[in-house]
Amino acid sequence: MFVAVGQRLHSKSVAMLLSIEDGLPRIMGGWLVVALLASALRIATSPLQGRAPELATMAPYVLLVAAPVLSMMLALRWFADGDNHAQPATRLAVVGRWRTVSPVVARRHRYYGTSGFMVSLLVGMLLNVPIRALEYLATMPAIAGPVPPWMATLHTMMTLDVVLMSSLYAIAFVAALRRVPLFPRLLAAIWALDLAMQMFIAERVAGTPNLPAPVGAALHQFLDGNVHKVLISVALWLPYLLMSKRVNVTYRQRVPA
Repeated sequence: MFVAVGQRLHSKSVAMLLSIEDGLPRIMGGWLVVALLASALRIATSPLQGRAPELATMAPYVLLVAAPVLSMMLALRWFADGDNHAQPATRLAVVGRWRTVSPVVARRHRYYGTSGFMVSLLVGMLLNVPIRALEYLATMPAIAGPVPPWMATLHTMMTLDVVLMSSLYAIAFVAALRRVPLFPRLLAAIWALDLAMQMFIAERVAGTPNLPAPVGAALHQFLDGNVHKVLISVALWLPYLLMSKRVNVTYRQRVPA
């Protein structure tokens, strides 16, 4: 019974993986349409003090919409033959007992590939892009003309965060999909950068003169939520990246000893 259930779940993961791979152009196109409409709505409903939207007003939203798609397109080019990339010279994942095999042997192994639980990780990284965009659109109004220094700093920092992290998670998604050997440590580095960004934003904005107390409290709660989400991801997925047979066979070309 359990074997049959496992086989059905694996078959569903394979079907979902094929759907993601074949549907990448549609996913990127759909993102462009939905994100553009959401950004236009955010600009239209923001208090722009009677001013028409300027280039400086629209630039953050152009980056928000375009950066993840451009990053994904570049990553698809960079990692077109990802599983042929060289293995790193130094192993950072030293948990467990493993035996290195040749690329040919690894690719013939039953655990080779990005199906199974890996599909959940792929979907999670991909969903990071719209989730972070929605949070940005919900919390940050469009601005035009002179604004207080604290608002300018806050807007710049939050825009940098959403554009940079959405782009990096899009790149990590493609690296995982294309079975790039450096994917596990790339994702770990992105997690670390994500945590550092939240602390950096808090430090920069908190040091801005005349920051309203309610804004500071709301920002603290928002950044604290971001930190908790990253830590939960690390707690869930880091053990899997270290111990999973599929991850080790696919990305590290090694099998249980």
